[in-house]
Amino acid sequence: MSQAERRKKVLCIDDTPTLRRLVRRLLFQKYEVLEAATGLEGIDIAQKAHPDLILVDLHLPQLTGYEVATRLSSILPKTPIIALTADTSAYVRERALASGCWGYIAKPIEADEFQRRVDEYLGGVREILEDQSFVESYQQTLVLRLEEKVRELTDALQDNERLNRQNRDLLAQAERRSRLLEAAARVSHSITSILDLDTLLRATVDIICEEFGFYYAGVFLLDEKGEWAVLRAGRGEPGRKMVEAGHRLRVGGSSMIGTAIAERKARIALDVGEEPVHFKNPYLPHTRSEMALPLVVRNEVIGALTIQSVEEAAFSEDDITALQTMADQLAVAINNARLLADLEEAHKELVRSKTFEAIATATGEAIHWVGNKAAPIPGSVQRIREDVSRYLVAAHLLIAAAPPEVQESKFATILETAYAELQDNGIDLAGIEKELRRYSLRRLMRLLTVESIFEDLEIIENSARSILNIKEDLIGPARKKRLQVFDLNQLLRETVARMGIKDVEVIWELEEGLPPVRADRVQLGRVFINLIKNAVEAMEGRPVRRLTLATTRSEHQAGFIVIDVADTGVGIPVDRLDKIWMAFYTTKGDRGGTGLGLPACAQIVGELGGRIVVQSEVGVGTIFSVHLPTVDAPEEETVRVSQQEGSEVE
Repeated sequence: MSQAERRKKVLCIDDTPTLRRLVRRLLFQKYEVLEAATGLEGIDIAQKAHPDLILVDLHLPQLTGYEVATRLSSILPKTPIIALTADTSAYVRERALASGCWGYIAKPIEADEFQRRVDEYLGGVREILEDQSFVESYQQTLVLRLEEKVRELTDALQDNERLNRQNRDLLAQAERRSRLLEAAARVSHSITSILDLDTLLRATVDIICEEFGFYYAGVFLLDEKGEWAVLRAGRGEPGRKMVEAGHRLRVGGSSMIGTAIAERKARIALDVGEEPVHFKNPYLPHTRSEMALPLVVRNEVIGALTIQSVEEAAFSEDDITALQTMADQLAVAINNARLLADLEEAHKELVRSKTFEAIATATGEAIHWVGNKAAPIPGSVQRIREDVSRYLVAAHLLIAAAPPEVQESKFATILETAYAELQDNGIDLAGIEKELRRYSLRRLMRLLTVESIFEDLEIIENSARSILNIKEDLIGPARKKRLQVFDLNQLLRETVARMGIKDVEVIWELEEGLPPVRADRVQLGRVFINLIKNAVEAMEGRPVRRLTLATTRSEHQAGFIVIDVADTGVGIPVDRLDKIWMAFYTTKGDRGGTGLGLPACAQIVGELGGRIVVQSEVGVGTIFSVHLPTVDAPEEETVRVSQQEGSEVE
């Protein structure tokens, strides 16, 4: 195509989309129209496209239209640059010509006049600036603008340096916290497997001082009345002497340990000499700073941990997070050790040390696992809260500027109600609005995306699902198995008699002459105690409370008998039937229940080569069917059935 036949290009630089659309509509039939929303964008397009005429709004953000015209006139000196503005102040035409414009078109645009003027400027018409003093004035303005930009850049550099210093400080704090968390994890790992209380406490104070490099650590436990915190273990010779002397501190008294226990929160003394609430210990003369951490288990304070340093200001509020996590692990370990001692005293023949060591280890792993899975949730929730707040503030600003018919629409009402709820909840709406107004459109579009919200929701969903799908069996057998052959009907009758069931009609449907089973009688008795107890609880408040216990030979598996425990309770919804076998899952709500009973039953029955299945209908009742191999079943048949049903047993 020849130069004469080529359609001329007109570049319109204006930050108002409606104005750009109007220019395109008026000129597109005759010219190729290019658009730019900012001065920098317009300069880039002009350098690449070499338009035949440029229309520029004089009042652009950031880089003004005057400055854009000056820059373009130096890049494309032969290209007409025409000012577009609604500015009616004096000498605006002269200032535009002084900046490098060829002419001036006022807003609002009148269609015919606009097209005629564009044709004239493209034809070579150029207005002349008669008074050159405007050029000098404009050059002075440019110098002032440059000076202003230099100041802004200088301020920005200073701000960046300040932020860099803050970032370096934050990085140092983060590295310290990371080291503390790593050391706390090693301490927790070391102590969770120790089940003897005295050994646990002595090892704890030694490990803490060795891992963290602290001067002294001590563990206080409450006495029976909860009035005194008694030192049970201390680091080194000073700790041994204080324990032998019966060192104790009054709860709520003038000591950090007593105050931490009474207030149930950590305390820090950066300089013990200046701390009003501090016990000056003659055994520890070199202590300069101290942290006291309460030991809490199931919302009950059992004591406190003291950590001391020879350095002033050795601890910060940030350290509390890492060290309190370690203290919480210690509290759990202490509680486990106490429970073990109680259980060994009450059930010497039923409890074995290795079993409870496994329980303690599994508990520690479960706590660590759940903590890791739950860690992303608070951050994701906070980001979603911030994004939703920003969206609602943006909607509020948009509605405020909208026509009355939009403001009165039901959708505007919904958004404004949500905005008011944010205000009622104490959200800093003014701060958010200031933030949104400060950001450019491009930055806002990077800051606010639905994809980001959905990513956070996916993080929360995945974490929640992972936590709900924990399938660690924390109980297992409570003692070494003692296998014996016995009559199952007799075991059922003895179990019901010991439970002393009241206000429930018990119906017996026991088949006589059933072959015996080989199992641990105590463990299998616990299975039926658990199933019967669940059935009775499910019938609370029901008009008909009927418990049916039935035994029969299996019709589908040779060498097996089936024991049914049926109730007329509330029933279990279909979508929950699979979940009842999950560890920690319970349908009892605030009525108790750990969610470990049914998984333990399934484990015990599974180890016998059997299985448990459930049928339930909401509002009608539930039937748990226990399938067990009998003693007279051929060995090869028992093995074959166990393999077939293995997936259901698990």
